[in-house]
Amino acid sequence: MTSAAALADRRRWHDATLAAARVAASFIAEQSASRRELVWEEKSATDFVTAVDIGAEERIRSVLAEQVPEVRIVGEELGADGDPEQGLVAIVDPLDGTTNFLHGFPNYGVSICIALDGVPQVGVVHDVARGGVCHAIAGGGAFFDETPLRVSSISSPPRALIGTGFPFRDVSFADQYVRQFRALMPQVSGMRRAGSAALDLSDVARGRFEAFWELFLHPWDLAAGVLLVREAGGRVTDLEGNDARLIEGPIVASNGVLHDWFLEVLNEHDA
Repeated sequence: MTSAAALADRRRWHDATLAAARVAASFIAEQSASRRELVWEEKSATDFVTAVDIGAEERIRSVLAEQVPEVRIVGEELGADGDPEQGLVAIVDPLDGTTNFLHGFPNYGVSICIALDGVPQVGVVHDVARGGVCHAIAGGGAFFDETPLRVSSISSPPRALIGTGFPFRDVSFADQYVRQFRALMPQVSGMRRAGSAALDLSDVARGRFEAFWELFLHPWDLAAGVLLVREAGGRVTDLEGNDARLIEGPIVASNGVLHDWFLEVLNEHDA
């Protein structure tokens, strides 16, 4: 495939993901008024899914099937169809931040990434509660609506604001988190846990966070955000400093200039 053809494909995939995220976000917003009447189905004792999550993913799948019929879909709610790093795949979180949505806490969104053989090509994170869309095309930059995104230029840890997500399903990571919290707290200006990894990664891309880490995420939690951060000039790796892959596990994102320091602090206190 020529570079011109590849770019044309990425633009088509980008437009499709924007359209799919917009349809899902509209549905979620419509349903927010009746959220108190929703039935909470348990995926685990503290992890829930509702008809809104499922309805949003159904709408995303419908749009993508029409506009990108060749894509295979790996979605959180309606089944992961094979390896997210093989072939052309749409990696979908129809409602990232379900618990926030159910409680009316305004931090939840729609996340869609189309990847080719494990390499993100386009990514969209639609902030449903507060409005606005972060989106990126590989090699084409990242944007909030029409405004170009750039990561923070802060290089001093005491001025850094750090995002994270602590465990609520599998608390086997809790002790490791506590050690990392304790190490970071006196070195940075603050830490935040808002409950949506997709939006947290968007906030790194937008320069709101200097860094973000979480010890376990699924591909649909991180895929779109990985591309956003990279296209905004940041860096995303695992805890060992290897480039982040679209698989479940830990993730470390930053503005780049603080990345080595951040990894050093996290790894010094993770054993």
